[in-house]
Amino acid sequence: MSNEQQLKSSQGFTLLEIMIALAIVSGLLVTLIYTLNYNLGIAGRHEFVTVASFLARNKLAEVAIAPADGDGSFPEPHAEYQFHSEVKQYPFPGISQISVTVKRDKEEIRYSRLIEITQ
Repeated sequence: MSNEQQLKSSQGFTLLEIMIALAIVSGLLVTLIYTLNYNLGIAGRHEFVTVASFLARNKLAEVAIAPADGDGSFPEPHAEYQFHSEVKQYPFPGISQISVTVKRDKEEIRYSRLIEITQ
């Protein structure tokens, strides 16, 4: 083989090699984007559960002090969260069940507690 033939055979990539490399890279990018999107969704759900749990527990403590039904929203920075509190008589005398539901968009979390009613 002459030098000229060796140069022609080793110059650059073929179209098939480039297409295979692009297919592999695009498959990896699709997998990476899907994984990132999935993990961001999970992180958003965890953020909601954490914030809503703290808000519900605080509102439950407030309602336990002065039992009353009510609806409303929380002050800034949690203005997108709404609550609904409810007081129900429990089957045993002198005991009530208070429930607080905290919502944001379509997600909600509910906390309940039994309290003794002193008269």
